[in-house]
Amino acid sequence: MRIITFVLAVALTGCANIQSWVPSFWDDNQSARIIDVRLSVERVDCAGPQVLAAVSRVRDDLEWFRLYSVSKGALQKDVIAVIQPMQETAEDWYKRTQQGSASKVYCELKKSVMTQQSARAASAVLGRW
Repeated sequence: MRIITFVLAVALTGCANIQSWVPSFWDDNQSARIIDVRLSVERVDCAGPQVLAAVSRVRDDLEWFRLYSVSKGALQKDVIAVIQPMQETAEDWYKRTQQGSASKVYCELKKSVMTQQSARAASAVLGRW
């Protein structure tokens, strides 16, 4: 009887942990929005007058993606984890640009980082089944 109880307890605990291993499924809206993020990053012109508006657009696209994913439910934790570093980068970029202390070099470096991050995120999001 104790063996059955032990096996049942291990099986039930194991099933709870399986959810963290199962990737989320394909979603058209997430796929479109992650490409929007990549496009927004590509369109940031660090020498132009509208840098703050462009960086704000990147930040807003990422927030839309996060809110949409959270609204879909617990199985979206994998894609939320993928965009979290991007959100941190975008938030830092936005704050510094808003304060007026972001140089052109800083902007170009952040854009380069965000370009790489968004390419990896898009690969992860679009590569789901």
